[in-house]
Amino acid sequence: MSPSGLRMIEMTYWGMDRKPHEGGKLVVNAKEAKDLVGVFRTLFDKRYPIRRMEPVDVYKGSDFDSIEADNTSAFNCRAATGGSNWSQHAYGLAIDINPCENPYVTASGEVAHKDCVKYKNRANRDPGVIHKGDQVVRAFASIGWGWGGDWSGTKDYQHFSSSGR
Repeated sequence: MSPSGLRMIEMTYWGMDRKPHEGGKLVVNAKEAKDLVGVFRTLFDKRYPIRRMEPVDVYKGSDFDSIEADNTSAFNCRAATGGSNWSQHAYGLAIDINPCENPYVTASGEVAHKDCVKYKNRANRDPGVIHKGDQVVRAFASIGWGWGGDWSGTKDYQHFSSSGR
């Protein structure tokens, strides 16, 4: 994806401290930017909490380090987890929200980030945890985006994308 096909969205978001935080940044596909602004406006209006929101560049492109920081992010020029094809993130067509509270859980139940293991239990109702049919899932579904929590086998509870993958 050429940089001209991406847009930086800057926004205020509710933090885990229940206070608004200015300067949240997501790099997204230009064609999806307007719809995604609407999604995050909806989440802001509902006071959905987000730990932090910085471009993955802050973490030198390391998806692992961004997740360790519990960072909500979008664009990252990388292969799909466990594959060789480009991730939807490489096109700015995927967003990971509160990746610790909403971990990537393999079909065998493994979570790569030790501080996030407790969130494998999806009955957890801590702030920022996403559940089937909740306000976050509905907000993304309203623009046709799918949720990784609906995948069979491996679950990617943090992940929303235009393709559903």
